[in-house]
Amino acid sequence: MTHLLQRRQCLAGLGGLLVAGLGMRPALASPTVHRASRVLMGTRVDIVAQGDNPGATATAVQAAFAEMQRLERMMSRYRADSLVSAMHRNAGQGLVMAPPELVAVLQRAAELSRLSEGAFDITVGAYHGWSFDPQDARVPAPEDLRRERRLVDFRDVLIHSTTGQAGLSRPGMRIDLGGVAKLPILQAGLRVLEQHGLRHAMVNGGGDVLTRGQLLGQDWRVGIRDPRAPERLIGTVQVRDACVASSGDYERCFLRNGRRYHHVLDPRTGMPSHGMRGVVTVSRQPDPVNGLGAAIMVAGAAAGQQLLAPLRGVDSLMVDASAKVLITGRMGEHLQAA
Repeated sequence: MTHLLQRRQCLAGLGGLLVAGLGMRPALASPTVHRASRVLMGTRVDIVAQGDNPGATATAVQAAFAEMQRLERMMSRYRADSLVSAMHRNAGQGLVMAPPELVAVLQRAAELSRLSEGAFDITVGAYHGWSFDPQDARVPAPEDLRRERRLVDFRDVLIHSTTGQAGLSRPGMRIDLGGVAKLPILQAGLRVLEQHGLRHAMVNGGGDVLTRGQLLGQDWRVGIRDPRAPERLIGTVQVRDACVASSGDYERCFLRNGRRYHHVLDPRTGMPSHGMRGVVTVSRQPDPVNGLGAAIMVAGAAAGQQLLAPLRGVDSLMVDASAKVLITGRMGEHLQAA
């Protein structure tokens, strides 16, 4: 029974630290509101869009999913035919051609690595012995982590934006773009909806939510889960034309011998971070907060506040290891009781 409870505590987080579209059920009965879901990037992605022409809205939503799938195929480390896998095969040997979308993600990763002093580092992909599937949970041997640690250094990711090429400088290096590619992919899906003339839409994937306009005249409501009791909400925020991004230690995790192992790895050790339980940011644009939650999960609350301080228009809620809730910016004004 205890094992089952532990599994539920982690599985409940598969939707992320956020609950998007609270109170949306009545609106879904409207013929002008279309909802669809797909599994992308290892998580469920939901689109809710409002449009006067149901057929045209459905077509736009399918086009948005197609664009997100295209980018996932490009950036996934799990697909042998992805450009990321090509970078792995060519590590230490040469560069691969990288489209602008991939170059932009790599550049954001490099920028965030510098700002966080290495707390965020996509080369944690070298720690490939982990499995966070509760059905097949695996913890790498300490000697494997020590050996792989030598391959972890964000400065060895090569980006030639002028020639559209990228690569890894040493054989055996691997990257994981999971912490920095999801928001741009969701953003690309939302952009397609806008190109089809839809001014009211929400794209939600794995706890990252992008919104445009409203839903039948009402702002979108997003709930923030308690990281240790996912069935309970800390509070809700109402947003329009905004991004709500999150990172938490129960989104992909398992418990073993009373210890929680989760997917946000500390680049210095290859072990899951332990300074924070969850981070939520709210901003007008996704670019300033892309990857920030994962960086703060590793860096801790004090360093996280320093990272957030220069960002105008970014509000945050952080839950530290002791379950203390820390609020920055105007999050206190946005947060409402659940």
